[in-house]
Amino acid sequence: MRMRGGGVPEGGQPPGGSRPGGGSSGRPSLPASGWVRGALALLAGALPALAFPEPSLWWFGWFALVPWLLLIRSAGTARRAALDGWIGGTGFVIAVHHWLMPSLHIFIVLLAALLGLLWAPWGVLAGRLLGGAPSALRAAATVVAVPSGWLVIELVRSWEGLGGPWGLLGASQWEVAPALRVASVGGVWLVSLLVVAVNTALVLLVTARAAARTTGGVLLVGCALAVTAVWAWAPQPVTTTTAGIAVVQPGVIAGPGSVGRRLARGEELTRTVADQDVDLVVWGESSIGAGAWRDPETARRLAALSRETGADLLVNVDARQTDGSGRSGIFKSAVLVGPDGPTGDRYDKMRLVPFGEYVPARSLLGWVTSVGKAAGEDRLRGDRQVVMTLPDGDQRLRIGPLVCFESAFPDMSRRLVRDGAQVLVAQSATSTFQESWAPAQHASLGALRAAENGRPVVHATLTGISAVYGPRGERIGEPLGTEVSAAAVYDVPLTRGTTLYGRFGDWAVYGALAALAALCAAEGVRALRRRPAPGTP
Repeated sequence: MRMRGGGVPEGGQPPGGSRPGGGSSGRPSLPASGWVRGALALLAGALPALAFPEPSLWWFGWFALVPWLLLIRSAGTARRAALDGWIGGTGFVIAVHHWLMPSLHIFIVLLAALLGLLWAPWGVLAGRLLGGAPSALRAAATVVAVPSGWLVIELVRSWEGLGGPWGLLGASQWEVAPALRVASVGGVWLVSLLVVAVNTALVLLVTARAAARTTGGVLLVGCALAVTAVWAWAPQPVTTTTAGIAVVQPGVIAGPGSVGRRLARGEELTRTVADQDVDLVVWGESSIGAGAWRDPETARRLAALSRETGADLLVNVDARQTDGSGRSGIFKSAVLVGPDGPTGDRYDKMRLVPFGEYVPARSLLGWVTSVGKAAGEDRLRGDRQVVMTLPDGDQRLRIGPLVCFESAFPDMSRRLVRDGAQVLVAQSATSTFQESWAPAQHASLGALRAAENGRPVVHATLTGISAVYGPRGERIGEPLGTEVSAAAVYDVPLTRGTTLYGRFGDWAVYGALAALAALCAAEGVRALRRRPAPGTP
């Protein structure tokens, strides 16, 4: 075969290389058509969503990334690998957040495409490390670097302005006891690393040569042994006593006068637990609307309800108010009410839902309010987290309130526990997405936060799913589903001590960043060694 200058055959294919979709260099033969590959990438990226609630096929998460990684491996060029990563990331975002479509309509596709760009560098990384015939050393680096790259994506998109940490891959394992124990050591981040590492090792097992396959198998066994060691030796908080906590879920109440009727239904349900030993009654997010909160009679009714039940009430107000610094506007606030009325303990929601509670850069993006259900007026943010101490009772129970999707942020729960919270209380309302996967996904986050911090979590909603989790992430009692209007009392275990995650925080994230930095340094050294000496033709 005649060669052109630079050693490239006339056919245009580098020696030992492969065209996109080609079958040389150990790469599988896949369709070369851009449209076909794009459709495959979109579908492959969407597959991991099946591991999350509501399908909750948690076991699927351990190999759900394999088709996507195989497609990236066959890319043949860095540009094609980046495109496969971007399109797959777009499919992942749409699949995990598809229940937002009634609110955002076609706008969700644009948002998903923008977030999907985060997976483009990951596609290049995975394609480079998995492609060809990796050595045993490169196989080991692959099982570290590919999960680390995924974790950096999760870290970046966890910023509130990009939608927050919803759909972190590790969160799909919320009902798996060994995974929850891993979360107590390194948070949901470490679980994500583990899941992606297993997926990457499986790809090596089915595609690599003997040495790399052996490395992949050894690393799989190593992951299993590590989880076993964590299960056996990771420290866990010790249960000291229990607290009786009631959750009030009024159910779907809509139409004219819904604010007043919801308040009345909350009172009615709360009275049903008056003859039980209850320390705290929790209502859901926006359980008291603007009209009711401005009425002085509301405080009197709530105080009377507290006296009748013998318990303090944690209600949630969505209304125009003035905070401690004198700012006036619409706040979403958790308010503690005792026998004499509001105690003065109040937490104003700090992290708001983009478009749902405020519109980023409203002067530029305000038009989205005309095509979806974006917020017509921006809510105001609180400026600090609050731990509330119940004034009555021998236990002087300390609770850490969270509002809505704040339960998705690991750092907020960890901060409350470090400030002394014995119980984390998340008040939520997902009635807009009642028939979707959203209520189940949201409720499942409580298990992760409980396991990470060794503290129980009470997830109380207006319309379901309400659920309570023990300090190891285990479910306590039966959840209140989306079809239920009821009140339930849970015996919630209180603990002392701390978990390794509570003590050391997001060390898994820092480890992933260090691994990627080491890989970049190694690649830089290799590039310098390959550079020809001055004067070399």
